[in-house]
Amino acid sequence: MASDDSSNVPLQELTGAAAATAAVVPPVKSPKLKLYSFWRSSCSQRVRIALNLKGLEYEYKPVNLLANEQSDPEFERLNPIKYVPALVDGETIVADSFAILLYLEDKYPQYPLLPQDPKKRALNIQIASIVGSSIQPLQNYPVWNFIEEKLDSNEAIKWTQHHINRGFTALEKLLKGCSTKYATGNEIQLADVFLEPQIYGGIKRFGIDMSVYPVLARLHEAYLEHPVFLAALPEKQPDAPSL
Repeated sequence: MASDDSSNVPLQELTGAAAATAAVVPPVKSPKLKLYSFWRSSCSQRVRIALNLKGLEYEYKPVNLLANEQSDPEFERLNPIKYVPALVDGETIVADSFAILLYLEDKYPQYPLLPQDPKKRALNIQIASIVGSSIQPLQNYPVWNFIEEKLDSNEAIKWTQHHINRGFTALEKLLKGCSTKYATGNEIQLADVFLEPQIYGGIKRFGIDMSVYPVLARLHEAYLEHPVFLAALPEKQPDAPSL
């Protein structure tokens, strides 16, 4: 998910590739892949991480949510609900980050995101679902704008912080005793792809105090040491504002 509503501003086109993937797997030449993304969208960030991890080159197609470009007819044809990200792979169009990640897992199995072990597999999906269903949608632009319009920006911030903290509390309990490098093992998996964008956004955008979430804080540090996560950071995207 990412945002909503209207604009007739045409979509820009920039080229982007999975930077720093050589440390993981050799890049796969796939110029047909196009990712419609917004630099600050945590949902888009998930997909960028996965593309980097799998060594998939792609064309970066920015969609400016703040200018309502998601309501441009060109993008609405790709995703009628008008959220980023959307992925175009030849004749195949997939929208919604979870659906895209599962598609990539099936179509491009190199560096699998889901383990074969049923228990670990279920844990990865559970963590991804908590982030994707119980945290991120409640901080989404349409929700934020609605609360800000009905109340004020301070209430919108309180709302967002409440739901992020609620979700982080659940995740911290779920991961209690985690001693592996990443959330469910020593390899990056689906849970990590969902966790880092949410943690990063929680810290950078909403001032979440991570000292009360020691496991998540440790994982965040590990993610920021890996090139596939660094290359996917919001501020490193071609549509990010210049400092």
